[in-house]
Amino acid sequence: MIDIGTGDGHYVYQSARRNPARYYIGVDANARALEKISEKICRKTAKGGLPNALFIQGALEDLPVELNGIASEVRVHFPWGSLLRAVAVGETPSLEPLRRVCSPGALLTVILGVDPGRDNAEVSRLGLAPLSLGYIDSTLAPRYRKSGFEVLARGALPLSEWSTLQTSWARRLRGDGRRSVFYLLARAVESQSDG
Repeated sequence: MIDIGTGDGHYVYQSARRNPARYYIGVDANARALEKISEKICRKTAKGGLPNALFIQGALEDLPVELNGIASEVRVHFPWGSLLRAVAVGETPSLEPLRRVCSPGALLTVILGVDPGRDNAEVSRLGLAPLSLGYIDSTLAPRYRKSGFEVLARGALPLSEWSTLQTSWARRLRGDGRRSVFYLLARAVESQSDG
């Protein structure tokens, strides 16, 4: 499983602890946020080390080629900046790196949380359309399909379910009732341009 925009790596660390037979990779452009957790996974197992977890500094646009085709699952939780634009606009060049790391049939989960008031400057800077189920259906689903992902499910995530995400951002934003959170679940398939 690859968690892109992993932030402090908490989600990857906890997932790897719960599932020792599965390998987890967290990727984030900000290496500083990953320093403590990276040190922790390198300890002896008895002291919190995890041989089934790895953290990589990198942005979506420059994911290492060594990740090509290895993921059976990719997650993007509460992205910001260029990563938010990539998954919320859904243009093929932006989604291509996500598709590139997926094995055939891999699942992609995207969770978007935007507060139209507080996040207005970032939304404007990135040129994002307002998030809604209609926008996902009419705009994102066809763009994801063109990029090699079939949207299997989408919806609004109620505040009561944020705790199931087990990410630091979900915990921080839990008290923010103005923030709309949408999820999109897709499967990696052949894109239409692949013929």
